[in-house]
Amino acid sequence: MNKAPFLTATMLAVAILSFPAHAQDAQKQMAIKAADSPSQAVLESWNDIARKLIAMAEDFPEDKYDFKPTPAQRSFAQQLLHAAGASYFFVNPVMNEKMLTEEDPKREQYKTKADVVAFMKKAFADGAAAIQAKGDKGMSDLVVDPFARQQVRISDLAYGFIEHSGEHYGQLVVYYRLSGLVPPESRPKK
Repeated sequence: MNKAPFLTATMLAVAILSFPAHAQDAQKQMAIKAADSPSQAVLESWNDIARKLIAMAEDFPEDKYDFKPTPAQRSFAQQLLHAAGASYFFVNPVMNEKMLTEEDPKREQYKTKADVVAFMKKAFADGAAAIQAKGDKGMSDLVVDPFARQQVRISDLAYGFIEHSGEHYGQLVVYYRLSGLVPPESRPKK
């Protein structure tokens, strides 16, 4: 009687049954990362949409900055200025500063691509600084939403402006495509 098939089957069974034990040991060794703190989570989202918009501002050709898909829409530059300028409707109430009187920065004030990019970097950096200044405990502080005229948590107000910036990001993707260009986030990663 040949014992080779029996021995092979036994070794295979042992290997299969011991595999879950090795997988469990490996899983135990991999540490689970703790959740971000409330302010870290808000800051990460804030900085992510800022990074995407600033990348577009730096990448889009300056000679197309005044492109509008239709006459009724904002130009590419006006979209960027609007998204960045809106951040001050977050920053100012959070930092107890005077509210802006106008919603959109004027294109005439930011004539060049470099001017627009610099304004965007400053506006989003000011928002990040406000989030960091408030810290975890401050995310639950109440401020008045300048548009709803209602008290809201700072974290909720921040997420509202993050969403607002994301909506304009989506619109700017269309501007890219209509101009025959590929947005930075849609390009293959190197």
